[in-house]
Amino acid sequence: MPSSLRAVLLALSTAALLISPGGMPNLEAQSINPRLLAQRWQAQWIRTPGGSGPGVYLFRRRFELTTAPARFVVHASADQRYELFVNGRRLATGPARGDLNHWRFETLDLAPALKAGPNLVAAIVWNFGDQAPMAQVSDQTGFVLQGDGESESVVNTGKTWKTAVEPGWTLLPIDRPSIFYEYFVAGPGEQIDGVKRLWGWERGDFDDAAWTAADPVGVAAPRAIRDTPSRWFLVPRGIPLMEDTPERLDRLVRAQGGEFVTGVLKGDDAWTVPARSKVTALFDRALLTTAYPEVVVSGGRGSRLTLTYAEALREKGAEGKKGDKGNRSQTDGKVITGLKDVFLPDGGTGRVFTTLWWRTYRYVEIVVETAEEPVTITDIRGRFTAYPAELKAKFASADPALRTIFDVGWRTVRLCSHETYMDTPYWEQLQYVGDTRIQALVTLYLSGDDRLVRNAIQQFDESRIPDGITQSRYPTELPQFIPPFSLFWIGMQHDLWWYGGDRPFARTYLKGNRAVLDWFDARLAPSGVLGRLEWWNYADWIDGWPHGEPPFVDGGESVILSLQLALALREAADLEEAVGTLAVAAQYRARADRLVAAVRKTSWDASRGLVADTPARTSYSQHANLLAVLADVVPAAAQQTLMRKVLEDGTLTQATYYFKFYLFRALTKAGLAERYLDQLAPWRTMLDLGLTTWAEKPDPTRSDSHAWSAHPSLDLLTTVAGIAPAEPGFGRVRLRPALGTLTSLDAAVPTPKGEVAVSYRREGAMLTAEVSLPAGVTGTINWGGRSATLASGTQTVRLK
Repeated sequence: MPSSLRAVLLALSTAALLISPGGMPNLEAQSINPRLLAQRWQAQWIRTPGGSGPGVYLFRRRFELTTAPARFVVHASADQRYELFVNGRRLATGPARGDLNHWRFETLDLAPALKAGPNLVAAIVWNFGDQAPMAQVSDQTGFVLQGDGESESVVNTGKTWKTAVEPGWTLLPIDRPSIFYEYFVAGPGEQIDGVKRLWGWERGDFDDAAWTAADPVGVAAPRAIRDTPSRWFLVPRGIPLMEDTPERLDRLVRAQGGEFVTGVLKGDDAWTVPARSKVTALFDRALLTTAYPEVVVSGGRGSRLTLTYAEALREKGAEGKKGDKGNRSQTDGKVITGLKDVFLPDGGTGRVFTTLWWRTYRYVEIVVETAEEPVTITDIRGRFTAYPAELKAKFASADPALRTIFDVGWRTVRLCSHETYMDTPYWEQLQYVGDTRIQALVTLYLSGDDRLVRNAIQQFDESRIPDGITQSRYPTELPQFIPPFSLFWIGMQHDLWWYGGDRPFARTYLKGNRAVLDWFDARLAPSGVLGRLEWWNYADWIDGWPHGEPPFVDGGESVILSLQLALALREAADLEEAVGTLAVAAQYRARADRLVAAVRKTSWDASRGLVADTPARTSYSQHANLLAVLADVVPAAAQQTLMRKVLEDGTLTQATYYFKFYLFRALTKAGLAERYLDQLAPWRTMLDLGLTTWAEKPDPTRSDSHAWSAHPSLDLLTTVAGIAPAEPGFGRVRLRPALGTLTSLDAAVPTPKGEVAVSYRREGAMLTAEVSLPAGVTGTINWGGRSATLASGTQTVRLK
């Protein structure tokens, strides 16, 4: 068994995450029956007879309990996905995304929803087939539920379960040419036919006499078993259930074709559309969101409700074009295009129409077309969903706009965090290494929650191929490789170790790091610079860089890729020194030094005082030069001069939002952190354009929510407030505030040792700092060339 798997199973078997009903996690540590992690389960994977392929399927199991239990723990999973109900109450969705060799199952305590007497456990399971999101891996349709012990075995899946096809659901193919002018792989729209739907199937009073017995398709088993009896290698879920919180639309933008009753937006009035009518209403959520839409409908048999979701409206006539969004809050003269769902009422009362998968939207348009009956809509609402991270960091300053930037960045990361991190919740919903490294750091320093970070590092390790490198995004049905992203995976491990200090977790991935770096070592050019790599050599979305790839010379050499490798070698060396082999660490440092020397020899242009993008010295970028600072291609004494050129030389290829993450780190390394706040103009511009999350790149942009652009939320804490660990795990703290023109700032960072809080007040050259450190934590504060020692507890320091 691989060491990484042993570590995961050991951690989860001794302190598994038990998830309570209601959509929010119960963090009380509970154990999973160890037998279920080492032996075949009694439960079988089941399906609807003949239903191994795409479709929506229903499963039910009635059972009796003599008393209401205090604990009733089960483990559930499905392919592709499921929602679980107990006595009509929706408790959970899953499984957390993975691959077939690491198929997650949820651990759920059903006790709060059970009672003495008859009970019902039910599940809706769906498989979107070849229209599923690209992030959704699949084998065939299946569902499994396993009781943790003997008392819960009454609900184990098998032939005792009844099943039926849900005939009311069909998929809406994506209209790519006219709507999705750029890359979209987030799944289809849905059509729900109320006439065909089996309403109330999840309740105990539903008549299932016509349903058939479930068809077993294989015994369920954990990944660690000797011989697996089914294709799914089950492993415990290591993250909590997603948040599930009601939310409302903010306002009606406009209505056409009839009167709209605005009270329906608050849920305290009803909107009736007469028979043989067509009404269109456009709504603004005011903020971008990720939510399950819900429309509550009565009557209206034969009607058609079409919902369209968009991050932003577009100028009229701009359908299918890249730009033309303008100010996102301005709606006059603009139209909506995007993913659609269709609800077909059956005439029943209080029908709640919702989708199986959540939607991303700021704007929602609903087109209501009635037939011979009027339709009454009593509510239009959503259920917000995202990874349940809690904002624990604090930030306030003399410039209130900085707090807005901080909050928008946190919102962006939240919308891009679900069962995995996501590059964009609207367009792709894929977990890319380059994006995830930045998202993970924001998550750590703003919430202190490392579970989704660990999940991502583990999944990228699971994506590694025999060649040695990781995939660029994972999980995914379609492989993709961006070799430099494997280097950022090593950086992610270093980031987590430096923040949290978890040595055993860091040790788990040393073998993978070595495989990645050996792959790169075999691809150095004779010049000593890294040669052209297979697959996609993405660096940044730059106009003039085809597909985001940086310049190469004919021989293939690239300074940008070479310096990314040098930095990864040094990060890997740190990890080897801490938890691995000192000899390997020394080798990595030597390899990094040789790379840096080769770049210095081949690509340093003394006449311009810049590092070129390639040894040909025909192009120059911020990217190559900021990396030259981070990798010490130029000596420390010359780094400020170089970074000033990086900031001021407009002839250099400019970094976009994504790569400014590294630019800002180079700025700090060069001792120019005081200039950081001046660099936030692009984010202020996005605020002026009405964005409520950060965009993928400057307009014209595809995505309005891309968490790789959220790093200012991190920077405001680590660069401006200057809060950083001085050693892995925050046992010691280093404070280096870079206030720019700010006269006051208050901030706090959650750490594994407790909260680190600062309050700065500046008068001229005098800084008064009130600092609070957790018990056992010490540190230093540096300001204006002066420093002071910090002790545990609260203290006031004055530096001039």
